[in-house]
Amino acid sequence: MRAEVAHTQDEQHESRSPTGRVQSLDRAVALLNAVSASAPDGRPVAELAAECGLNRATAWRLLATLEHHGLVERDPLTNRYSIGFAISRMAATAGVDGLVRRAHEVLERLSNATGETANLAVAQRLGLTYVDEVVPPVVLSARWLGRQVPMHATSAGKAFLAWLPEAEVESMLANPLPEYTARTRTDRDALRAELAEIRQQGYSVSVGELETQVYGVAAPVLDASHRPFAIVSIWGPRERIPESRFVELGPLAREAAEEIAAAMS
Repeated sequence: MRAEVAHTQDEQHESRSPTGRVQSLDRAVALLNAVSASAPDGRPVAELAAECGLNRATAWRLLATLEHHGLVERDPLTNRYSIGFAISRMAATAGVDGLVRRAHEVLERLSNATGETANLAVAQRLGLTYVDEVVPPVVLSARWLGRQVPMHATSAGKAFLAWLPEAEVESMLANPLPEYTARTRTDRDALRAELAEIRQQGYSVSVGELETQVYGVAAPVLDASHRPFAIVSIWGPRERIPESRFVELGPLAREAAEEIAAAMS
């Protein structure tokens, strides 16, 4: 009863607001900021409500709406809220130009150091899209700039999945996983096991999983909450990037990703 009265008072106060702003949106933004600051563990509704000066019922209703739109995620076991995948997708889309400007020099150095093609990808609704690419002048290579690729069949996609919360990974892998080559991993349990290994070593690999002759490595560009907002990859034909080079190229991709993250912070 007390929470309902407080909620009514909130609505009455909002209707009298002379600022011209929509106070429910102000409160939602305040909650988003509080959730973001709580990464990576998240926080329960009571703590978020107290920090934002809201009663619990109002905070719960706003968080439920934000969760419906993918802006926050609620852990069903702990009832803690964390930032949702939609926020990362919006940030990646909005910040592509600035990201490319700051990352391009890093990609150039990476390509020069390895002699291979270096790419930068961002997450979009149906997969990853390559937004920048540096190809060594001596290498004849197909251009992937602007190309969208699936999450489960590329080193870039797997590097992105490996750093997402489990609930988001399950959502992204809910549909059947297409088999592009004989080496495409379509078994979800095997893919989850690989994602755990990727997170432990700091980079992912692909051995002809999207195109038979294309091999590569990739590493995530992480924000302050340790969420991926872009991916650095090094790839090429199997003859140039055999599996024996992964141990060399993987750490270089990871270092480049860390440098880009630092430049964007």
